[in-house]
Amino acid sequence: MKRSSQHSDLVNKVDRFTESTDGLDRRGFLKCMAWAGTGLLWTVTAEGIPTSHIVGSGKDAKKHASAASGLHFVQISDSHMGFNKPANTDVAATLQVAIDRMNALPETPEFIIHTGDLSHQSKAAEFDAMDQILKGAKPKQIFYVPGEHDTSIDDGKQYLDRYGKNLKGRGWYSFDHKGVHFVGLVNVIQLEGMGQLGDEQISWLKDDLSAVSASTPVVVFAHIPLWTIYPDWGWGTKDSEQAFQYLKRFGSVTVLNGHIHQVMQKVEGNATFHTAMSTAFPQPAPGTAPAPGPMKVPAERLRSVLGLASVNYIQQNNSLAIVDTVLGTAPADGQAAPSALLLPTNLRRDGI
Repeated sequence: MKRSSQHSDLVNKVDRFTESTDGLDRRGFLKCMAWAGTGLLWTVTAEGIPTSHIVGSGKDAKKHASAASGLHFVQISDSHMGFNKPANTDVAATLQVAIDRMNALPETPEFIIHTGDLSHQSKAAEFDAMDQILKGAKPKQIFYVPGEHDTSIDDGKQYLDRYGKNLKGRGWYSFDHKGVHFVGLVNVIQLEGMGQLGDEQISWLKDDLSAVSASTPVVVFAHIPLWTIYPDWGWGTKDSEQAFQYLKRFGSVTVLNGHIHQVMQKVEGNATFHTAMSTAFPQPAPGTAPAPGPMKVPAERLRSVLGLASVNYIQQNNSLAIVDTVLGTAPADGQAAPSALLLPTNLRRDGI
């Protein structure tokens, strides 16, 4: 596929942003995944080297699912129940499609991780609607972290009453499953432009990880990206570098986020960072619009920019693999949606 002038302008814009930033690290990179019915499979090898390739067929998905042993889960994000603007007038329907896709996977996931913005305005009816749809998912265990839409109206009271009982602080926690240590973090409570974890949570994280062997794969999940994608839009977490001081000793760290409603990935040392598509509506690629927000696309394309992520842990070689699946395909007319652009660029190390 030929690169459009829009693609070139966007690459130049992101390159100018990174060139003006102190502390460039040429080992980093950013990708915005292609949109039309393909998935991107990430594997972290036993040596800690991330590799990727496009998965374009059900046969590929079955092959990689069958190769995994021991653990398979799914990430969904940004369901925004209650949203009904032109970008998507029926978010319940697209969430249902995501659940249908999940239930049709060749290997039934053991659990679901939802990386926040369950609701659009923290209303009880919105949480009720989401819970009702998720009852139809084959996996019955669901782990949540809040997004800013779950906490901004009532400071998270409705969310914590439903999903945060017996958790630490404002809803952070950890658990172990089949040789993998999972950590759910909250970075939406003290929003000041960018996400923030806060000293109390970082201190808890230090203590939590101190009991975990460095050879244990670690999966960290939170709503706002734990790496700096685009500070002008608040797409990053200002104190993430402090948290990652305690993750550097681990051989395999996978970070799952939402918030930006599109797939972007970065590999930095031992860590692979991954942001998920929304089940509700897309947002523009960084720097391509005056501000972030719901992006309206033609109705026939909507499901091609929404999706879910399927994650396998390959136990025998200590690998994690992520396959992104869109909810539907778009007409083959050669036109790419704005979030389809491939954006190879360089990112700074500081702030991850």
